[in-house]
Parts: sequence; structure tokens; C-alpha cells
Amino acid sequence: MNLRDRRVLIVGAAVTGIPVVRQLADMGAKVVLNDRKSKEEAVELLEQIKEYNVEYVGGGHPVELSEGVDLVVMSPGVPLELPMVKRAYELGREVIGEIELSYRLTNTPIACITGTNGKTTTTALLGEIMRASGRRTFVTGNIGHTMITEVKNSKPEDIFVLEVSSFQLETTKDFRPQVAAILNITPDHLDRHKTMENYINAKCKVFENQNAGDYLILNWDNEETAQLAVRAESQVYYFSRLRELSEGAYIENDKLVIKMNGEKHIVIDINEIFIPGKHNIENSLAAALMAFCMGVEIAAISKALREFKGVEHRIEYVAEINGVIYYNDSKGTNVDSSIKAVETMTRPTILIAGGYDKGSEYHDFIKTFGSTIKEMVLIGKTAEKIEKTAHDMGFYNTHKAESLEEAVKKCSELAAQGDCVLLSPACASWDMFKNFEERGNIFKSLVLGLRGND
Repeated sequence: MNLRDRRVLIVGAAVTGIPVVRQLADMGAKVVLNDRKSKEEAVELLEQIKEYNVEYVGGGHPVELSEGVDLVVMSPGVPLELPMVKRAYELGREVIGEIELSYRLTNTPIACITGTNGKTTTTALLGEIMRASGRRTFVTGNIGHTMITEVKNSKPEDIFVLEVSSFQLETTKDFRPQVAAILNITPDHLDRHKTMENYINAKCKVFENQNAGDYLILNWDNEETAQLAVRAESQVYYFSRLRELSEGAYIENDKLVIKMNGEKHIVIDINEIFIPGKHNIENSLAAALMAFCMGVEIAAISKALREFKGVEHRIEYVAEINGVIYYNDSKGTNVDSSIKAVETMTRPTILIAGGYDKGSEYHDFIKTFGSTIKEMVLIGKTAEKIEKTAHDMGFYNTHKAESLEEAVKKCSELAAQGDCVLLSPACASWDMFKNFEERGNIFKSLVLGLRGND
């Protein structure tokens, strides 16, 4: 891919923008970086690329900026409906994202995971399996470093294990992973995608360029996912937690089994899998099946499943204070994800929920409370919406807090010895925090600060 002396517009500095600037500038491109932040507001960002000759246009997204460029590279958080982007399409300019750009710059094989929930855990787990097999592995995409940062370090014998979101997939064109998985599809990001059809179509871009030599892994237990096989030209294998399959990965007599080409392989007793919860059985099935399709030995798969301790911000144990266990599930950014977190709790639990409104409904969330959730403390823009839903459904033990600090304090007052406090917002973090990581880290800091009262 030769971009020397080509004028490239990068839209959105954020997480991927700065690494993309560095990569393209090193390739000799004439880089224009555009962000809604003014030059004064972007001082810290620009400090990171001061050694490069980059033109910065801030304070908005002027339409005319698209007219003098050869290529547009979008950050995933920036909507494609921007007039500037629409103008680029009208002019016949190619509009891609960081994942597509990275794909074009590497000849390293790719295993790619998407879905509404479970992406981060499954990606991290698959990364551990691949490392256990002795292969140099880059775990990236929507987790860890950006893919573009690692492209220059990767070799054909290595592997990229990617977590990708619907936002990242929207701007792919030629992207083709050798093994792809869609873990599940439930309503999410409808504020951006508008319809479920659009959301599903974005997810399907993970396999649309695959051929008969590639693999697609789908969740048999999720109706939306299971029916996608008819759209694939690759080899499709299913995983299921609920039923035995003629081929694929499933549970039989509490054993995780992979069956392919008439051969059955017992991988591990599911009680030996370290990370708890039914949803993590599904994540383990998906990761194990993907690894097997890439030729990994059963021994390496079982070893990683036995030793993998989970990921930060996903039902993460924080501390036990005054007999109360605190869990950080800030990665619970949608209803389905937080339902899974609630179902994992085995003690009476005080729940912290609420945040940015992505257009979700919360009836199914409240339904799972049963006798587990004894109190709910609500924060963020969705606080009133969730509270009204809870009250309409007969759950009245709700409290509103103006900040996460106030919410943690309230939970510590409500909790009795033997209880749990769970942060699982069922919402994005963008109304109060930069991202879910910041929300989770602040929660952990606040919880650890309670030890002064222990």
C-alpha cells in the first residue's frame, strides 16, 4: 500500500487516531488530522505527534475538508453520517477505518471475534490459548494496543487475535480474517445503527470476504447468530452450551467437547474452567473451537482454560470489606451483558446501574433480579428511565446518586455482611466518563478507599 505524498484525512484523534497518524506519517503520507476539539483543547493529543509534520483542523468537521484528500481514515467513535464523510463518499474518496488500514499493511494471519457480549473475555482467552501453543500472539483491536501499533512488529508466522466492534467493522472493505466468530447478537448501539438489520449487517462484515478455506464460528444457542450461516462462503462450525452437536463444540456430561470430521476430543471438565458463569462456558467453547480450527493441540487449549483468570472490568473481584464482596463489571455496557453478571451472583447483591442512554429497554434486566438483587443504586442519564421500569415491574428498592462516589458510599451503607456490591451499569459510560475503563478504575479506587472504615 503506497501512500507516499498522498493526502490522507484522519477523522477523530481519540484512541486510534494518534497511532494512525504515526503510521501514515512514517509511510510518507501528507496527514491531515481532524477532531471536534479545538487546537487549544487538543494540546495533550498534539504533543504526542509533535515530531511529525501534521496539519491539524479542529473545532468541528468542515465539509470542504474531504475535497482535497485521497483517503479518509475514520476513528470508530465518529459517525459515518457526518456531512463531511458523506461528501467524501460523493466524491468517490475511499473511507476506511484503522482495522482495514492495518489489514492492508500486514500479512500476519488474523483470528477475529465480534458479537454483542463476551468479546473481550473470549479474545483474551483465545490469546492465552495461542500463546500456550507456542505462537507469538498479538491480542489487539478493541482490546489492548491498537492493531496499527503492532503491524510493524508482526511476522507471517505470528497471529493477530482481534476483538472488533460493529463500529470498527462498519469501515472495513477487504478485511478477511482466516477464522472469525460471532458470539451472539442482541439489541445494542441502536442509537448509532438505527435498526437491528443495520447492526447485524455491520457484524456480518467480519466474514463477508472469507472463502472456502476460512472458518466461521457461530453460536447455535443465539437465534440471530445461528441463522447467519446461509450468508457465509466459509466453513461454518457452531458452539452450543445447551445441546450436543453433530460437529462443533458443545457440553457433554460436564465435559467441553470438540467434534470435527467424525473425531471427538474431550478438552476439559467445565468445573475446571477458572472463570465463573454460564456465559463464560460459552466464551470458552468459542475460543476452544477457534483455536482447534487453527491447528492448536487439545493440551494447549485445556491448559489455557484451566489457568485463564479473566479480564479487568468483567465481573472482576475488587475487595472484601466488612464482609461485603465488591465486583467491578464496568464492561457491562448493555442490558444482555449485565444480565449475565447478575446471573453470576450467588449472594444478596446491591447493584449499581445506569449511564449513557443507547436507546435500550430495561425490562429483561429487571426480570433477572429475582431474590438476588436486594437494592439498586442508579447513576447517569438513564437513572430515571431504569427506575421507572423497575417500579412498573414491582421492584421499588431503588436509590439515585449524583456521582459514582455517592453511589459507592450508598452501597456501603445498604450492604450487610454476606452481601455483594456489583457495578454492572447495563449502559455505556460516555455521559460521565471517558470510557468504561475509567469508570471501572474509579469504582475500584472508591471501593478500596472504604477500607478506612473497615
